[in-house]
Amino acid sequence: MYTRVAGARRRQIIREVVIIVAAIVLYFVVRGLMATRVDLAYRNAQRVIDLEQSAGVFTEKELQDAIVDNPWLVNAVGYIYIYGHWPVLAITLVWLLLRHRREYSRFRNAMLISGAIGLVIFALFPVAPPRFLTEYGFVDTVTQETSAYRVLQPPAFVNQYAAVPSLHFGWNLLMGIAWATVNRHRIPRLFGWLMPPAMLAAIVLTANHYLFDGLVGGSIALLALLAATRLAEWPTLAAPVTDRKPGRETRAG
Repeated sequence: MYTRVAGARRRQIIREVVIIVAAIVLYFVVRGLMATRVDLAYRNAQRVIDLEQSAGVFTEKELQDAIVDNPWLVNAVGYIYIYGHWPVLAITLVWLLLRHRREYSRFRNAMLISGAIGLVIFALFPVAPPRFLTEYGFVDTVTQETSAYRVLQPPAFVNQYAAVPSLHFGWNLLMGIAWATVNRHRIPRLFGWLMPPAMLAAIVLTANHYLFDGLVGGSIALLALLAATRLAEWPTLAAPVTDRKPGRETRAG
């Protein structure tokens, strides 16, 4: 009996891993295959800049200038941008899947919902990232320091004009909420609080996103989490996840 339960649990874990990996791959394939009008992407980028200037928050260039001559800081934000995203997402989702099944489903669904919303916006409102606007003095510090990230996501297969929304930040915000609210230990909870603002700083300081992108990406992620939470409360979707063992039933998570 126990062997059958363990086997069923392994199959469930494998199925969830396949689902999330397939969804992420599909997200990037669809985003990369979107036909983007480059001239429209640059006009929309100027619209974003105009909006930030009117609000008095177009400070991305000044913020990057404050670190661009400091190799240590440039490398630090580059490492956060590259290694603070997918590894954090993978570790967080595996942890939730193994230890907190119900929370895993909620945060997985929030990622899927926000990703779907993001694809619609990418198609309707393409935006060139700051690193392409060299006339403003932006520097692509990630490519300047290492080509590893661009190799992992070759331009030929990635939509380079999908700056809005920044799900790079939005998804990290979701993972930060998971660590800060689900974990009961002080250090992981502190990590959950600090990681999202660190990523927000990284996407701006590396000239990969505007502050506006982070605001939109974070808002979409939070709305998606709210929607996923409401879905989890539906009776047909909120059936308890249980692991049956001989003589008793125990909750997973």
